[in-house]
Amino acid sequence: MKIFRFIPILALALCAGPRLHADTQIVDGVLAVINDTVITRQQVEDYIRPAIDSLRRQYAGQPEAFDQKSRAVVNDGLDQLIERQLILHDFDAQGYRMPDSYLDEMVQDKIRDAYSDRVTLMKTLQSEGKTFESFREDVRDQAIETFMRSKNVAQEVVISPYKIETYYQAHQDDFKMEDEIKLRMIVLNKASADDTNTANLAREIRDQIKGGASFAQMATIHSQDSLRSQGGDRGWVERSVLRPELAEAAFALKPGQVSDVIETPETCYLMLVEQTRPSHVKPLNEVRDEIEKNLRAQEQARLEKQWIAKLKAKTFILQFP
Repeated sequence: MKIFRFIPILALALCAGPRLHADTQIVDGVLAVINDTVITRQQVEDYIRPAIDSLRRQYAGQPEAFDQKSRAVVNDGLDQLIERQLILHDFDAQGYRMPDSYLDEMVQDKIRDAYSDRVTLMKTLQSEGKTFESFREDVRDQAIETFMRSKNVAQEVVISPYKIETYYQAHQDDFKMEDEIKLRMIVLNKASADDTNTANLAREIRDQIKGGASFAQMATIHSQDSLRSQGGDRGWVERSVLRPELAEAAFALKPGQVSDVIETPETCYLMLVEQTRPSHVKPLNEVRDEIEKNLRAQEQARLEKQWIAKLKAKTFILQFP
């Protein structure tokens, strides 16, 4: 018997025969057959239900857009379920077996982490028309899929400095930054559209700052936004993230200058520009980690696609329109 390390710890022992995964009765239409396993329309609908519910909320009142997006989700969901069955079949074909004791432990962990207790789980399953056995099987399949992906797709892909530098040179536009300012802001909300007291308060605060009071301290005392405790510090901001009237005023200031009171129907603002930074391309040392992460993800996706293609090449697959 060979022993393999699962994640985090699992003995996978060799067994004699393949696992039969096909349902014995199909009542809702078959979309695909992978070896001895069928994928039904109902299985796909159950798998994609959260995504469809999200689309229904996002595209409420837009039936054509919803139909287009939902068709893409259905196709993607079917592809994912086919891939899972390919992986599960390869798990069986290589003679692996998951000990029941470890599966029981994973099921308990899943119940604790996602549902708190078994009673909540059972109520949730009942509302979704599912059984505990189907839940247990889902946990098993997900664990097997994780194991097989980690076994067949290199997790520690090495990206050379040359590849990173070449990518950086070829994608300069991705790392361009607009003009930026390091900004502090005091935000005072009006009580009503005809409120004049707030603007008067803003002018008084500005006079105190002009007289030597700390802008950060005044923001801590008076500002009415979520950054009050940070002294109104916005950090580095680009023109595009500010309201047009604020951007126009802020980017006209020099370092150390405080704006006049900027008044909108709802709010009064005071701004301090601490530093300015002209548009530029981020240097490589600032984006090296980001590029390496992206290139590693691309390479892992390529290796995974290659692995799935090999599984498909040696597997009986039949899809129905």
